[in-house]
Amino acid sequence: MAINRVIIEGNLTRDVEMRTTTNGTVVAGFTVAVNEKRRNQQTGKLDDAPVFVKCSLFGIRAEKLSKYLLKGTKVTIDGKLRYSQWTKDDEKRHELSVIVDQLEFSGSRPAKGDAAAPQEPEPAPAPDLYDEDIPF
Repeated sequence: MAINRVIIEGNLTRDVEMRTTTNGTVVAGFTVAVNEKRRNQQTGKLDDAPVFVKCSLFGIRAEKLSKYLLKGTKVTIDGKLRYSQWTKDDEKRHELSVIVDQLEFSGSRPAKGDAAAPQEPEPAPAPDLYDEDIPF
């Protein structure tokens, strides 16, 4: 059995880059910066050390979410790792990236007047419940 799952949470390092494959599939490419703690060898203190993770989102979700994937946006990504290798300028290159299956915006909600921010519907009011309504 093999499991290929990854969950990361971080901030976009720049606005999303959109492209279309030769067969017409829309691809949104972006990089997420994830901070991890590493001990500084000289001071012994823990320092933030950013890890940059390339991510790709495909299809209609890429089109719909692209206007919200802006630099600094905090997201949680659930996806799978993909290893790619190619040759450019007679030099072998390789990359480990995340193919996004699920994406959630995990930062604080921007002001409602902000057109670039995803808008969530207002929650339905809670029904009135009284002790006599509970059947036990």
